[in-house]
Amino acid sequence: MSFLDIAGVCKSFGALKVTDSVDLSISSGDALGIIGPNGAGKTSLFGLISGNLKADAGKISFLGEDVTGLPPAERCRLGIARSFQIPHPFVGMSVYENLLVGAIFGGGETEKAASRRCREILERTGLAPKANLAAGSLRLLDRKRLEMARALSTRPKLLLLDEIAGGLTEDECQALVQSVASIRESGVAIIWIEHVVHALLAVVNRLVVLNFGRKVAEGEPHAIMASDTVQQIYMGIDKHVATAA
Repeated sequence: MSFLDIAGVCKSFGALKVTDSVDLSISSGDALGIIGPNGAGKTSLFGLISGNLKADAGKISFLGEDVTGLPPAERCRLGIARSFQIPHPFVGMSVYENLLVGAIFGGGETEKAASRRCREILERTGLAPKANLAAGSLRLLDRKRLEMARALSTRPKLLLLDEIAGGLTEDECQALVQSVASIRESGVAIIWIEHVVHALLAVVNRLVVLNFGRKVAEGEPHAIMASDTVQQIYMGIDKHVATAA
């Protein structure tokens, strides 16, 4: 079943086209990775999917419904949730209360039902021991876990993760990868933007490369990473120069 279909989506800010006729399709159980250099349009694409940005052209469908003109809150209630590159928890609330807000106002659950689900999510993301701590007291790894957990509390069918591995140590990164993998195993489709490529490759089954707002490659992750085009665009490796050297 296709969760998400993006057809010819465009977005510009003045003369700068940040998303240029992008097509994507996400199916049940998919874990799609998105890479590209800074300014490639990755986060803008997330904004278009979640409703934080309005498309200039094209169509976005979710579960067979045209959501192109829907605001973020309505898309969230349909099952689209996202994390942000820089975590912004409700710092004065506890970790548990952060999830409860998401479950009640984003997921539309009663407090009783939300309470049960939030406890389950805390266990799944490794935050249960810190449930009663103020969110503002968390270190970076746990803030990123909380960003994921709060998105999960809205009962998403599709989870958008924006550079959640950035700034973590290798051990912390591995712990986060395990959390993301468990989310995928639970049946939630994932789109993950990430610069820490080895973390991405440990989870995703498909990889998309963006450059200057356009999709330039898509396919099996390791094959995509090995392609000349991606090595030149994303890693700055020119095959002809390397061969000559």
